Amino acid sequence: MPDSPPLAGIKVVDFTRYLAGPFCTQILGDYGAEILKVEPVAGARGEMGDESGKDTYFFLSTNRSKKSVQISTKAPEGRAALQRLIDGADVVIDNFRPGVMEAIGLGYEQIAARNPRIIACSISGFGASGPLRDYPGFDQIAQGFSGLMSVTGTAASGPTRVGIAICDLLGGIYAAQGILLALEARHRTGRGQRVETSLLEAIVSTLSWSAGIYFDTGKTPGPAGNHHPLSSPHGVFVAADRPFNIAVGNEAMWRTFVKVIGRAELAEDDRFNKLGRRIKNRDALTAEINAALGAHPAQHWMDLFNEAGIPSGPILTIEEMFQHPQAAAREMLVKMAHPALGEFKTTGLGVKLSDTPGRITRPPLVGEHTEDVLLANGFTQAEIGHLRTVKAIK
Repeated sequence: MPDSPPLAGIKVVDFTRYLAGPFCTQILGDYGAEILKVEPVAGARGEMGDESGKDTYFFLSTNRSKKSVQISTKAPEGRAALQRLIDGADVVIDNFRPGVMEAIGLGYEQIAARNPRIIACSISGFGASGPLRDYPGFDQIAQGFSGLMSVTGTAASGPTRVGIAICDLLGGIYAAQGILLALEARHRTGRGQRVETSLLEAIVSTLSWSAGIYFDTGKTPGPAGNHHPLSSPHGVFVAADRPFNIAVGNEAMWRTFVKVIGRAELAEDDRFNKLGRRIKNRDALTAEINAALGAHPAQHWMDLFNEAGIPSGPILTIEEMFQHPQAAAREMLVKMAHPALGEFKTTGLGVKLSDTPGRITRPPLVGEHTEDVLLANGFTQAEIGHLRTVKAIK
């Protein structure tokens, strides 16, 4: 029998909304942490619910494996109740603008005075210091500010956003990593600490070779398009029926590749016989390759390339990917019952652990766990009744 999930026993009070923060706490919840998602008493789920009150894919995609509690941060009694929950928690997390948690009496210094072991994580748009500290930050704003959009797309398309909210999602991943690092440090010190990240810091830290090109040459790289800026042939090529990806990663692969496509003479062509020349003459090489590939459909070539040890693969739609047997083999589509939706579909766990695996539970209904959580954290029925009377909970 597998052991408990690795974060079993860790309690997180979650003030997050939108995407980066909820994605962080979903990761923690998937691996066993108890996530107490704090939701407003008044209104629906705002930007994450439609006018009918039905939860949308936006909410459902990042709020599984949590408990929902409706507690007012505006009512003094609600803030006092939240402080009691934080007193017994390991982590508190928010993605408000810097200073908001302090304004409601739940900033790090305030809560650490009562619970020195608490870890307080904050995710913001641009970070907790600097001239943009108080600016609102959404994913596309960070994509543009970070330089990411300048290297995405083509010269013809101009700056292009990544098709997913990559800054939000990386911000959530980095926040989860920071929380885990702080938990590990607490084993040694017995103390909690602040954990801070932002959409900007998350994406800038992953610019990798795009930043490296600038550091090395002093010149900013242009849009990379569908071809690797440091390798060739390495990108999107066109077969008889559809485009697909090929990655020729070294000279040995290159010599094998030209034999597979029936163009062995390209290996000796002065334009292509060295990597630097293949990069410089990329357009001419791509034309030669596409001419050869046009003789057969993509699957024919992918089979030959992969058998020869040359990485290649299709460009699937989201639907095609979830229908592929590899996605099924790795349990990347999960289905479960949901009281409002009937069936809830979600993505699988990105990391599999052999002895302490994670587990996914459905997203909570709004306020579904308020009373149960309060009772489990020492509140009496009389106290809960009073909180409901003063509209501090729902």
